[in-house]
Amino acid sequence: QLRLVESGGGLVQFGGSLRLSCTASGFPLRSYAIGWFRQAPGKEREGVSCISSSGQQTKYRDSVKGRFTISRDDQKNTVYLQMNSLKPEDTGVYSCAAKGFICDPNDDPKGYDRWGQGTQVTVSS
Repeated sequence: QLRLVESGGGLVQFGGSLRLSCTASGFPLRSYAIGWFRQAPGKEREGVSCISSSGQQTKYRDSVKGRFTISRDDQKNTVYLQMNSLKPEDTGVYSCAAKGFICDPNDDPKGYDRWGQGTQVTVSS
């Protein structure tokens, strides 16, 4: 069974940190770009970050630049999202998604064909 599973979400105070993990099972992650998306209540899903299959391309939305870091460990079949200096506006369900090789240039969720179930991140003020 081909799956992506997110973990590492939780409740954290303003300024705190979390590390999210996206682990693949049933297929090797090394040929896939992985994007992280989030969705807050009443809002559309938005792209947060992405890393290409080679790891040479990384992308971040402007609001998280300098605070979030995406990385990958293909031996563990896992992509990480280190989130520091968290703010209440970072609250949402974070999901990872896979597509072949390179990140979607428009951070369009429709460009990704495999999704995890999501993990909740809540940042209190």
